[in-house]
Amino acid sequence: MEIKNTIAIVSGGASGMGAATARLLSKMGAKVAIFDTNIELAEKIAAEIKGLALACDVSDEHSVETAVKLTTEKLGPARICINCAGIIHSRRMINQQGPMPPADFRKVINVNLIGTFNLMQAAAAHMIPLDPLGDSKERGIIINTASIAAFEGQIGQTAYSASKGGIVAMTLPAARELAQFGIRVMTIAPGLVDTPMFDKLTTDARSALVDGVPFPKRLADPKEFAMLVTHIIENVMLNGEVIRLDGALRMQAK
Repeated sequence: MEIKNTIAIVSGGASGMGAATARLLSKMGAKVAIFDTNIELAEKIAAEIKGLALACDVSDEHSVETAVKLTTEKLGPARICINCAGIIHSRRMINQQGPMPPADFRKVINVNLIGTFNLMQAAAAHMIPLDPLGDSKERGIIINTASIAAFEGQIGQTAYSASKGGIVAMTLPAARELAQFGIRVMTIAPGLVDTPMFDKLTTDARSALVDGVPFPKRLADPKEFAMLVTHIIENVMLNGEVIRLDGALRMQAK
């Protein structure tokens, strides 16, 4: 699919990988709607790229449907949907304070997994009526964000790994279901990405993380995530697959 003059939705687009993706898609000629709970930061990015910022809680299906409808009304129907919204969680099932509250586990699943499903479903429903494009008869592309924690979850990542593992597991069946409509579904599983969540780490802690990456020996740049997104969009043969973006990193238990 061509990116130029295409409408794109990026959830979690106010920071990190989502913001980098919104910027690159805009640079390549797309009109971008940024969905985020941090509307002030979303509006700042939207102003920078001449896009649209919408307050959206992906864990709330009504919030998602409203944001997708507003995107259609203000920009036009989206053919590109990038799911970057998510939260980090680290706690053992049982620690010195006792068992993990089920509400903590539920929140991570609601945002990361159900939130991804909510936007994927809403975006697909709006793509299906669109005219197919080109020789491939493609109507749209949905790219979700998992994590290598889906495969090598560390101690304390029970909830997070479960949420990201669910995204991985949805990829193929979702692609198979939407294939009849000319809609592709892909997932990217990043490793360690240099986002604001790493800003509070000490130099030693950061170096320890980098040492685990075989090559290149550094954290990934959010722009590299965005570059992979654009390649997936443009390469119509990529469908129903999960691509690791991790420099050959395989996470240890802790």
